[in-house]
Amino acid sequence: VGQGDSILAESDGHFLLIDAGENDQGDTVISYLEEAGVEALDYVIGTHPHSDHIGGLDDVIRAFDVETVILPPVEHTTKTFEDVLDAIEEKDLSITLPVPGDSYGLGGAAFTILAPQKDYGDDLNNWSVGLRLACGDGAFVACGDAEAQAEEDMAASGLALSADVLKIGHHGSSTSTSDAFLKAVSPAFAVISCGEGNSYGHPHKETLEKLEAAGIQVLRTDLLGDITAQWGEDGVTWAYSGNNAAELP
Repeated sequence: VGQGDSILAESDGHFLLIDAGENDQGDTVISYLEEAGVEALDYVIGTHPHSDHIGGLDDVIRAFDVETVILPPVEHTTKTFEDVLDAIEEKDLSITLPVPGDSYGLGGAAFTILAPQKDYGDDLNNWSVGLRLACGDGAFVACGDAEAQAEEDMAASGLALSADVLKIGHHGSSTSTSDAFLKAVSPAFAVISCGEGNSYGHPHKETLEKLEAAGIQVLRTDLLGDITAQWGEDGVTWAYSGNNAAELP
């Protein structure tokens, strides 16, 4: 979805969607979901109210049957945020608040809410919903745009954070991927969702150097397109929609 986030997880025909990119990405996400065989979404999570995460969610909510919508308890005075609330109201859905430690089943998998751990005032990034999705021996952690403060709160929470795949916070910004959090998750693979040639310079050099120093394999949507991870008996296998997949796992 370019400079934004959108993650689809599936287990045994049950689906979880985390974010849906910018406002102009709604149709892109809907097409991807339809191609993936999605007829209904068990869970839709809008990690935080920034448009590059929730922009396409109103379109998705209107296009599919949705069982549970999870949003953090923070508002944003934008039309994008209002559009999402309108779609939720139109479909007669309620909003489930993320409570750290709460777990939800997803087919043969389950995910646990990691964040937000507390009130972060006006810092919308740190309000991001964080979760750890686990199935068998495999696990995946994604925490929206959570920055160092929120990451360190998660690391100190006592919740299980270890995972073989980490979706890097805030598109690879140097304000996320704090040392304490990276050590707690200790992933073998890191996925960075960012737009090609984006104006923010994401991912930042500091983050890439930190991941390289830790021996973590980095996969980037700006280089690889859509990135798919599949957990099986042999661990994680990867697929990409782009053409730059040389020397990658």
